[in-house]
Amino acid sequence: MLVYWRDGSAAFFAILDSDVVLFADMLPKVAAGCLIGAFTTLLIPRELVGRWLGRESGFTGLLIATAFGVILPGGPFTIYPVAAAVLLMGADAGAVVAFIVSWTTIGFARALVWELPFFGSEFVMWRIVEALPLPLLAGVLARIAVKAGFPHEARRKSEPDKS
Repeated sequence: MLVYWRDGSAAFFAILDSDVVLFADMLPKVAAGCLIGAFTTLLIPRELVGRWLGRESGFTGLLIATAFGVILPGGPFTIYPVAAAVLLMGADAGAVVAFIVSWTTIGFARALVWELPFFGSEFVMWRIVEALPLPLLAGVLARIAVKAGFPHEARRKSEPDKS
């Protein structure tokens, strides 16, 4: 309403129109990402996810999740539904965090398509080398946070006392 008041109806409806176009453009991508996440739960056996990425997977689970995040192409509309699906299938929070952080910081698809042509191989190599410990560190920190009771303890403390 501020835009309508400040800039008039023409500006308001121009912005509204562009927002509707953006929403219409993004909706199929979000739907496709959700379908990919749903198909992930059907294609990968739960036992396999639990064994390799579950609570008892240890550091090896973080390494596997990191490698999976590095090689998986796609944007956030693909990655986050896959991460949610793997979490629901038995992966622990540390593995899922390592997966997301490795996709974000190392992702080979982005490095090959965007960084290598613009910045050159030396820059990309050093950026990847420097980013390698980040997913593992984030995964370990996520596991520590879960063992400490986060987010359940934080949520319980913020709820009003019902006595």
